[in-house]
Amino acid sequence: MAEKLVIIPTYNEKENIEKIIRKVFSLEGDFHVLIIEDNSPDGTADIVHRLIKEFPEKLFMEERKGKLGLGTAYIHGFRWALKRDYQYVTEMDADFSHNPDDLIRLYGACKEGADVAIGSRYVDNVIRVVNWPMGRVMMSYFASKYVKIITGLQIADSTAGFVCYRRKVLETLRLDKVRFIGYAFQIEMKLTASKLGFNIVEVPIIFTDRTEGTSKMNKGIFKEAIIGVIKLRFKKIRPVQGVN
Repeated sequence: MAEKLVIIPTYNEKENIEKIIRKVFSLEGDFHVLIIEDNSPDGTADIVHRLIKEFPEKLFMEERKGKLGLGTAYIHGFRWALKRDYQYVTEMDADFSHNPDDLIRLYGACKEGADVAIGSRYVDNVIRVVNWPMGRVMMSYFASKYVKIITGLQIADSTAGFVCYRRKVLETLRLDKVRFIGYAFQIEMKLTASKLGFNIVEVPIIFTDRTEGTSKMNKGIFKEAIIGVIKLRFKKIRPVQGVN
């Protein structure tokens, strides 16, 4: 069993899914891929089923009954990974907004001592985003500033969705207590890891907006994050009992 797993949630990603899977498997380092598929009506699952026959020891899929939210997809994937021997688990989008080549850099940061490695768009106060409207860039950038002010979390890109976790982090976090399922999920995971004393490192990446398929972002997701951050400020965080 390989030690590195990449979790990719999907909903209507037929234009991207085969290309992203083949790209990950072309990388050095023997990454495995787990697709969390939320009953896409466009046939995404059919494409993955076909590819599983080609990569039966490296590609896996968990199919759910509907679109249940990004956070629940990743938690489903984390639990799946913890039932197996994966030591490094990475979240990644299906649409190439995250460059698969950067998987090696995130994994490398964890191998060198980080417990959580974040593919950061804003570290060092440099904005590394391509093809987003300026309004959306500013909304995302200042969302992380807002998180820092409200919670004290010292991370430049707290809403980033390209993150590598060491196994011990996922074992220690109380996944059943994760409250949010949308945009705020990413903030909650980082804040929880930080409060539990894990070493978090930001790795600069260039984020490129999707060129194929449809974005899943909407105003409701941002609203959840704004309100959710205030709730997270007062959340009591404890590790899983018996885990340091």
